Amino acid sequence: MKAVAVRSLNVGKPSELSFGTKRVTTGIRKKSISVPVLLTALNFEGDGQGDLVHHGGIDKAVCAYPFEHYSYWETQLGRTLPYGAFGENLTLHGLTEKEVCIGDSFQLGEAIVEVSQPRQPCFKLALLYERKDMPLLVQNSGFTGFYFRVLQEGMVSPSDHLMRLHSHEKAISVAEANRLMHHDKKDWEGIQRILEVSELSVNWRTTFEKRLEGDEGDASARLLGQN
Repeated sequence: MKAVAVRSLNVGKPSELSFGTKRVTTGIRKKSISVPVLLTALNFEGDGQGDLVHHGGIDKAVCAYPFEHYSYWETQLGRTLPYGAFGENLTLHGLTEKEVCIGDSFQLGEAIVEVSQPRQPCFKLALLYERKDMPLLVQNSGFTGFYFRVLQEGMVSPSDHLMRLHSHEKAISVAEANRLMHHDKKDWEGIQRILEVSELSVNWRTTFEKRLEGDEGDASARLLGQN
């Protein structure tokens, strides 16, 4: 079984970030650490989120980002990026959005984690890089990263590797989930398939269910109009 390297383990408490006249409290600025840390059901010890409505929680306890994408963004942004540049807790090498599926589980040190959804890029990335189009660039590139929920708490060391324990039988990759959410929004068969994955996060499940309900409503309206 191929181990996935943890290039960096990153944590950070919320702090203020400004962009023009806008000031927000955010935990997007992470720093690489070199000592073991406890991973709880909500986050790594020493980590935090500024907006608990849209970030954090059981389904988004750990944010992971593939190191493979760093060179692309360094070219796009014209700068060298430090680990944790996308607000991720884990900078991983060897596991991209195409290679990991919703519901896959992994051993990480003493902890066990499970993929719950892709990372949804938000305006905090625009503030961090002083580029209003940054969230859209991340979304359209597909280089979003992804979230883990914690199935088993435990100590995690920066030298640990991610070991796959289970590959979900539905095999809906993070890349496929991104496609359905952001690009092919009316792929009803695809949406039905992803909704069959019970491990999908509550937020993404709700969004997809509402789309299906809207489609059913449109279909009913069309039928009534024909009568």
